[in-house]
Amino acid sequence: MSTRAFAPFVLGALVACSASPGKIPETPIAVAPPPEPDQKPVIIPSTPVPMSPIAVDEAALDKSVDPCDDFYAYACGGWKKATPIPDDRSSWTRSFSEIDERNEQRLKTTLEAYVAGKNAKDVDAKKLADFYGTCMDENGVEKAGLAPITPALQIVDGIKDKKDVGPALAQLWSLGYGPLFGFGSGQDFGDATQVIGQLEQGGLGLPDRDYYFDKGAKADEIRTAYVEHVAAMLKLANRGDDAAAIMKFETALATASMVREERREPKKVYHKMNILAVDKLAPTLGFPAFFAKLGVGSAAPINVLQPKFVEGVEKALQKQPVEAWRAYLAWQLIHERAPTLPKAFVDESFRFTSTHLTGAKAQLPRWKRCISAVDHAIGESLGRSFVRDTFGEDGKKTTHDMVVEIEKAMQRNLETLPWMDAATRKKAQEKLAKIGNKIGYPDKFRDYSALSVGHVHASNALAADAFEFARQVAKIGKPLDRNEWYMTPHQVNAYYDANMNEMVFPAGILQAPFFDKRATLATNFGGIGMVMGHELTHGFDDEGRQFDGDGNIKDWWSKKVGAEFEKRASCLVKQYDGYSPVKENDKPVYVKGKLTLGENLADLGGVKLAYAAFKETRKGQPDAALNGFTEDQQFFLGFAQGWCQNARPQMLVVRVKTDPHSPAEFRVNGPLVNVKEFASAFQCKPAAKMVKTDKNRCEIW
Repeated sequence: MSTRAFAPFVLGALVACSASPGKIPETPIAVAPPPEPDQKPVIIPSTPVPMSPIAVDEAALDKSVDPCDDFYAYACGGWKKATPIPDDRSSWTRSFSEIDERNEQRLKTTLEAYVAGKNAKDVDAKKLADFYGTCMDENGVEKAGLAPITPALQIVDGIKDKKDVGPALAQLWSLGYGPLFGFGSGQDFGDATQVIGQLEQGGLGLPDRDYYFDKGAKADEIRTAYVEHVAAMLKLANRGDDAAAIMKFETALATASMVREERREPKKVYHKMNILAVDKLAPTLGFPAFFAKLGVGSAAPINVLQPKFVEGVEKALQKQPVEAWRAYLAWQLIHERAPTLPKAFVDESFRFTSTHLTGAKAQLPRWKRCISAVDHAIGESLGRSFVRDTFGEDGKKTTHDMVVEIEKAMQRNLETLPWMDAATRKKAQEKLAKIGNKIGYPDKFRDYSALSVGHVHASNALAADAFEFARQVAKIGKPLDRNEWYMTPHQVNAYYDANMNEMVFPAGILQAPFFDKRATLATNFGGIGMVMGHELTHGFDDEGRQFDGDGNIKDWWSKKVGAEFEKRASCLVKQYDGYSPVKENDKPVYVKGKLTLGENLADLGGVKLAYAAFKETRKGQPDAALNGFTEDQQFFLGFAQGWCQNARPQMLVVRVKTDPHSPAEFRVNGPLVNVKEFASAFQCKPAAKMVKTDKNRCEIW
């Protein structure tokens, strides 16, 4: 996949999601982004709402399991048995997937109305209708064939010498492509008030650099199948059979790429330099001319996230024959634009990924793929109608009030934290006080008036990418716009941004089961409250803690307290290193404790903060037991049942290897074994599997 404009530390996405140009969201809550809390009705249900309150989904339970042995299985076992994974999905989650399904149906209705000429006065109605309509026009896509990307392929074919590579890349980027590396804009880690250029590693066709080096029969099988897939795609495009050379080229890039665990460390991906310094890393590419072609001023500062990768590009320019460069770049263009090309390209891409990476048995219906395409291209305009129909000011206020309660819980926590000294505590409190909250939708929606939409889907998609890239580049060297959002309003996700020091909760996620107006306060705090606490904790996890309240990378910790944090965090690394959700080659594939540390810290902190806020809210009131569940039990079940998930083995393997979020079962059981209030709520005995002794319990925030 092409990497476009990235700024690396949007930390809090609850689940995995596509990166919006300009920011890198996290993987799900954390393998998915965090949702928002709500205590009042925000979504109008399509069916009558029962007047009696609900606590937990009893049909989702498996009461044959002892909650003190495996709480995830107890809370979700019934749902897992009764809920097959749809053929067109690699996984299905009781929260994210079901909410997303509802949201997509709403968006489909809106877009079809636009296509029919209804609501034509809505902002960008015709543009949305034309974009969606051309995407849905399969005959038009077939008729266009490769014509939309032929000019780009001709640019690649015009490379006769290695010094032609840089100018060719600049042309391709200006047209909306993004081969070889990622480039765009992002906040300056050292001065969060300014926007600078961002240059990052990229250019790989497999999910991660480790796929090029992993050992074992399955790894060999995937690499062999990938070469065959590249060859098949090139054949469809009437290109030469250069698949083996392309694999060799990508392996060289993978060798120069930074591993995921290191990419999580802010100081290792902050190398601010001027354009001449960037040029010294890869002089043959000619970065000054490249940047000038894209409209980046000669005095613009650039953060080169992985200098060794840029040096690796220079080595490839020196060692790889020009024929290999042409073959590689042509493949990158075809691979990147395949979703917009004729059916044969789409089918071959699905065949490879479904067989070796996702396990999905069928493609998503075209209308869903087209909604995703519209969202990628004109997302904020699409979201405008969504929030108009589903989210009001009462929803904003309710969510805000709940966030405030979570922040108060964090403040109380900081006041009493035994391992933090006074000076560090003061700095932490100052950062907490500066955290901003964005709820529902932007105050000002993005202006797409300069984007032209025509009659060919692939051309429209390219034009949208070129439009967004130009928007990103125009920000370089300018003061930061603090009003910008990096998710669309209807997205079922949320995030914390360390550079902005803010939490963002789109309207799309503020729905059941995370929040339900029929649910008890305990269940809602366990659901959306935990999500809020998760995002807030990201400001103080192993990455977020390296940024101050203004969003600058700064060490505000005393040496002793910093060392104590590292020691406590290592407890979670060790714990999660021992978890394995799936086997490959008959051997367990283990969660990477270091890669998932930030999300695991946020999950643990999220549960504890939400529980503390809930108890404070209910202080002095009698226990409101319902259907045999105490309020505390409702809280923990409300949390766990948001993470009920079924996943195909192929996708689990990919996620364990690449996702900073732990698999769903460990996002539930992993935090709760460290929460003594959970053990008390379910009267677990000290020797139970879901209980850690005081000595072994991981306690950070």
